[in-house]
Amino acid sequence: MATLKVPVTPEDHIQGDPDAELTLLEYGDYECPHCGRAYGIVKQVQKHFGRRLRFAFRNFPLAQIHAHAQTAAETAEFAGAHGRFWEMHDLIFENQGRLALPLLVALTEELGLDAQGLRDALTAGEFEPRVRRDFLSGVRSGVNGTPTFFVGERRHDGPWELENLVTALEARRALA
Repeated sequence: MATLKVPVTPEDHIQGDPDAELTLLEYGDYECPHCGRAYGIVKQVQKHFGRRLRFAFRNFPLAQIHAHAQTAAETAEFAGAHGRFWEMHDLIFENQGRLALPLLVALTEELGLDAQGLRDALTAGEFEPRVRRDFLSGVRSGVNGTPTFFVGERRHDGPWELENLVTALEARRALA
């Protein structure tokens, strides 16, 4: 079983109590249809565990098969630089079927962020190093597809349906 080589730190995008007893990390691709389905499942897992869970998301755009994945990840990072990562993360997944630059610009405006600032950041590749860092941390940890979940420091190799993730997290808690 693969282990997480780059631990979750405050530099990651985290929802929930940073000191929660359980950690669920997803390596995801905004254009991946499986990640789109997992998005709703993760929301259910978060609701189930409440304050006992911290959820972290790292970018793993599969740019060779998803033409908009890299741009979407950089857009989420742009929003994150303005304190709005999770809002953009959710909006991108909720509008995944229309993913393209015009949608990303519209979502940026919807969040009250500077659309021209986004365009400039994308042109300059300002957030590409952050996305690459996430991606490479996944490669080091044995990620080769999306979504890939880690429960604590161990890769979850089973199905990622609600029941399976809850069971894996409960088993992790029992070991602690």
